[in-house]
Amino acid sequence: MIEYGFSLFSDYDIYLFRKGSHTRLYKKFGCHLFESGAYFALWAPNAREVYVFGDFNGWDKFSLPLKKREDGSGIWEGFVKGVKEFDKYKFYIKGGWGYEGERADPFGFWHEGPPGNASLVKSLSYSWQDSDWMEKRAFKNLREEPLSIYEVHLGSWKRQNGRFLNYRELAIELASYLKDMGFTHIELMPVMEHPFYGSWGYQITGYFAPTSRYGTPQDFMFFVDYMHKEGIGVILDWVPSHFATDMHALAFFDGGCLYEYLDWRKGWHPDWKSLVFDYGRAEVRSFLLSSAHFWLDVYHIDALRVDAVASMLYLDYSRKEWIPNVFGGKENLEAIEFIKELNESVYKDFKGIETIAEESTAFPMVSRPVYLGGLGFGFKWNMGWMHDTLRYFSRDPIYRKYHQNEITFSIWYAFYENFILPLSHDEVVHGKGSLISKMPGDYWQKFANLRLLYTYMWTHPGKKLLFMGGEIAQFDEWNHENSIQWHLLEFDMHRGIKRLVKDLNMLYCSYRAFYELDCESEGFEWVDFADVDSSIVSYLRRSKDGSLALVVLNFTPVPRFNYKVGVPKGGEWIEVFNSDSEHYGGTNLGNFGKVLAIDESWHYRDHHLVLTLPPLAGVVLIPKDAQAHAFSKSQ
Repeated sequence: MIEYGFSLFSDYDIYLFRKGSHTRLYKKFGCHLFESGAYFALWAPNAREVYVFGDFNGWDKFSLPLKKREDGSGIWEGFVKGVKEFDKYKFYIKGGWGYEGERADPFGFWHEGPPGNASLVKSLSYSWQDSDWMEKRAFKNLREEPLSIYEVHLGSWKRQNGRFLNYRELAIELASYLKDMGFTHIELMPVMEHPFYGSWGYQITGYFAPTSRYGTPQDFMFFVDYMHKEGIGVILDWVPSHFATDMHALAFFDGGCLYEYLDWRKGWHPDWKSLVFDYGRAEVRSFLLSSAHFWLDVYHIDALRVDAVASMLYLDYSRKEWIPNVFGGKENLEAIEFIKELNESVYKDFKGIETIAEESTAFPMVSRPVYLGGLGFGFKWNMGWMHDTLRYFSRDPIYRKYHQNEITFSIWYAFYENFILPLSHDEVVHGKGSLISKMPGDYWQKFANLRLLYTYMWTHPGKKLLFMGGEIAQFDEWNHENSIQWHLLEFDMHRGIKRLVKDLNMLYCSYRAFYELDCESEGFEWVDFADVDSSIVSYLRRSKDGSLALVVLNFTPVPRFNYKVGVPKGGEWIEVFNSDSEHYGGTNLGNFGKVLAIDESWHYRDHHLVLTLPPLAGVVLIPKDAQAHAFSKSQ
């Protein structure tokens, strides 16, 4: 039995929805349980008739018609008695241009997998235990805090006898692992419901539902809750740039192009064979804004990493045929305005959260506030640093002296944005090989090069991101059908890489000079980038209180003895890190833990150190008199 007259929409809700500024539509649309049944609401302005059907009416498609509101909003609604939690349901739409078809709920909180693809009636009640985390998060500024991210694909991090671990199992195992390794945050490749596992979650159909592959919504809430209790932040990949073409979901929803652009030159993405959201349609903007707010609100997510931002910004992105904007340019002005509104709204409503842009072009001021003319993101992936660094490290060391600019150029723009340095899943798939396989040389040199790469990354300005498997030097490139090759930890060299990453995290998170001014030019100072013939660079990292760290990197397999490096302070300098330590699989060549500065000018500084630089290695030294307070733990 269906009843009409009850609605969750106020006149103000309708106004915001049609204006494109509603951020909490998940409290209005979809299926909402009450004691006697459930309220259903669906946006289908081109529909002639809309029905809801499911377990509660024997899957009779036409016995429960929804009623269209008379305010022109295109919303259909009705209250169905007898609906229970876990009932499956769908909508049947008789749409424009003779279309008829079954649809999953665009606002469904939980969906079954293929081939059924039905939505499930689900309460989102949960007793959260992370109030302490949420209170502290509100007062944190991650630009001045350590941010070391471990990127994970939940289906292939670890499996048990070939099966997926569920959200609760993953929470316990991952939290323990991340705490031991010293990562501050976990970034999850999209957990939103997606029909094709091989899309890694980037072809989304359910923008308000965690995938049922690993459990229920409450199971995923437990995952986030547990991470927070263990002191680990949770970042979600979120994809407002395109969506899956599956006909049970958003594509051609009510017989017309509802969520996507009508013109294929804007509405079809050739790279991913997917559909592009119509950012010019107010109701679509409200849908996307509500999805972003949903994960931050209902699931206590700490940051959204927004995927493929460049494809949103440019109308000609990967397209041979495209439509210029009203000024004749290639920028998607509608998408730009949506991005700005997204960032302004989430930063206003959620204290301490961040948005992160995966943006691969030189679009200006991506991570600058909207009121200053920026896009409003908190951080941006530094794709230029990633490309230059991997290209440099893939070169035979004998030729590196001709390409030293590839690792020094990044400092020219390192502070134009709030950067994250990403060695992500994208760099270890599609024939690119794993990170260790990119390294030149024999077996030992490959590992030494990887240790040096990580040392360079963790001491370079910018926050850190490493994809799973990189911390154990997995030889095979990532395969979503298999778990990480954990058996490699039976071998010393792989265990050495794991120890190195752990110790780099400890160094980075413990010493303010490596994180406090990550996004400010005052936090970095070249000592020498011009020793091209030796392929050696040296630089200083600084904190607000003047704490110093000296980093010296030798990019050749030739050890350098009696190597002079200018420093601004006299006295004893402590070697606090050496990537050539035997603990990591190196030769243990170094400086016996400390070096006394010589009061003689070098590199335009009043003092200098005479160092032994191990092959394909980096060393980090700090003044002894600063050691005690320099390593005070960040709170």
